[in-house]
Amino acid sequence: MKITFYGHASLGIEAGGKHIIVDPFITGNPLADAIDINTLRADYILLTHAHLDHVLDVEAIAKNTDAVIVSNAEITTYYEKKGFKSHFMNHGGSWNFDFGKVKYVHASHSSSFADGSYGGNPGGFVIETDSKNIYIAGDTALTYDMKLIPLRTKLDLAIFPIGDNFTMDIEDAITASDFVECSKILGYHYDSNPYIKINHEESVKKFADRGKELLLLNVGEFLEL
Repeated sequence: MKITFYGHASLGIEAGGKHIIVDPFITGNPLADAIDINTLRADYILLTHAHLDHVLDVEAIAKNTDAVIVSNAEITTYYEKKGFKSHFMNHGGSWNFDFGKVKYVHASHSSSFADGSYGGNPGGFVIETDSKNIYIAGDTALTYDMKLIPLRTKLDLAIFPIGDNFTMDIEDAITASDFVECSKILGYHYDSNPYIKINHEESVKKFADRGKELLLLNVGEFLEL
């Protein structure tokens, strides 16, 4: 499995021979100006919620790639009305896609489109593949529901928002890593606006002091599991 960081909370995932884009907010992020969305490949677009900083480039990428949009019923219905393909899910449900199994799990946040349309309840994704298992938390507060994840899935990587103000901060993300029983963490949702700036060295050290690894990728950088 290969995971590429496109800035903010945007990810590219290659698994099972398929290409997945998560929460594409690229053209609106100055830190990601080197990423050309017209070159991105996508068989699926996974959306955690409807806020603009997670869906800005959905339509452009979906038009270029004919990707299937995967999210809750409210979000997928919004895009279906515009002619896009989708697969709708809801909390606790899972589906076996051709790249692996995806479960839509709880996130504590809000969700609405820029035009005011209701975006349903926000969520995160647990993705199980033949090789590795990951948890993408989405925008969320620390919640006790995270403790449910390791009851079903042994994670190889957890992806947490760490920028504070809108989501968890570093300390809560460390606790979240305890809850999901995963010591390898990819941080996202930080540095892309003044409200969510973090101290990189201090953040990495705080995780290391707890025997955990916090990965902070540069935009366009990738990791392989």
